[in-house]
Amino acid sequence: MAQALLDSSADDDLAGGRVVVVISDRGEAGALARARAAGVEALHVDPAPYTDRDSYDRALAAALEERNVDLICLAGFMRILSPPFIEQFRDRVLNTHPALLPAFRGAHAVADALAWGVKTTGATVHFAYEDVDEGPIILQEAVAVLPGDDVSSLHERIKAVERRLFPEAARLVLGGRVAVRGRTVDIIDMWASLEVPAEP
Repeated sequence: MAQALLDSSADDDLAGGRVVVVISDRGEAGALARARAAGVEALHVDPAPYTDRDSYDRALAAALEERNVDLICLAGFMRILSPPFIEQFRDRVLNTHPALLPAFRGAHAVADALAWGVKTTGATVHFAYEDVDEGPIILQEAVAVLPGDDVSSLHERIKAVERRLFPEAARLVLGGRVAVRGRTVDIIDMWASLEVPAEP
């Protein structure tokens, strides 16, 4: 997912936005190497020196504020963010999930879908809120479960969809085309705001 966002940024395809930093809690994360290759700042914020989640999240927030980040995209970041962090960046944190939420929340969504024998699962991009996988849904797309699928084969097809949906959701948010109403996200049609001139 990080590469898809980096590519969209390099192509100037994020509604005027650009990726300014990639942050990871793992120093050897592939996303950091990808960022360096793209000429984007790569920052390792090691959780080891911090005594709890809140103090670590404060360090993350400080790094983001220092760089004037408008939108945060969680691409493979497997840490649960604290409520104060989410509140500070309310409706500015995007996450992607390999299922059609609200079905199959949590870290084992693909395996859970297979275990339930569903015929269709998919990908969801949503705002990250305090509860895991509970934030308002921006975009979703179905992915068929094929005979003989295992976790790896199904997840690969879902990831292909996520790579497309994640930059699209970022474009919508950065372009001011998203309005959150409770649990509902409205996608604003830019053409709808144009007035049609009256006939003479």
